[in-house]
Amino acid sequence: MDNFEAHILVVDDDDGIRDLVKSYLKQNGFLVTSASNAEEAFDKTTIIKFDLIILDIMMPGKSGLDFTKEYKKKIDTPIILLTAKGEASERVKGLEFGADDYLPKPFEPKELILRILNILKKTKKVSSKNLIQFGNIKINLIKQIITNGNLSIKISSAEKIILESMINKPGKIFSRNEIANLIKLDKERSIDVIVTRLRKKIELDPKNPKYLQTIRGEGYVLWIE
Repeated sequence: MDNFEAHILVVDDDDGIRDLVKSYLKQNGFLVTSASNAEEAFDKTTIIKFDLIILDIMMPGKSGLDFTKEYKKKIDTPIILLTAKGEASERVKGLEFGADDYLPKPFEPKELILRILNILKKTKKVSSKNLIQFGNIKINLIKQIITNGNLSIKISSAEKIILESMINKPGKIFSRNEIANLIKLDKERSIDVIVTRLRKKIELDPKNPKYLQTIRGEGYVLWIE
């Protein structure tokens, strides 16, 4: 498995541990996002589809157990819990709530990597829909990069959300209001600007689009060959 395909969220209120884990994961080829508490983590999971979450149990506010219990009711992203040695009962609760593994602190970074790889291999959480190709265009939704020949173009989080939604439902017409709700934008006219910008990134001739087309009076549609 290419580690660069996997996007991991690291959640820990301890800056030192969070930065250490984040740094080690990056050295091993993973794409990493971090959060310092459960609330921040929840916010980021509404924007980004992660392949795995590394989560500390003991945090101020909502604990890692609270996060696991609530999150696993909606999404089955693998979770590895980081626990203190004396938290055996908490580890059991975590597994009951849906956590996939746990690792007592302090831990060897190499062991963490092995556990991550083992979970990703078993669950195959890196979806083929995250890597899309049509025509000469290649889209990596995890890295948020569009490649056209030798040219690589970064897409914004809003553009990624729009593309991912359209890729999952090719041929469906998305109204401006639907797109605005997807990216939590209350100005529908701004959608035209975002779609125009996105069209320039995926079309050879943006003025005569082949893929991302306008349906007059209705909205936008993505046609994938």
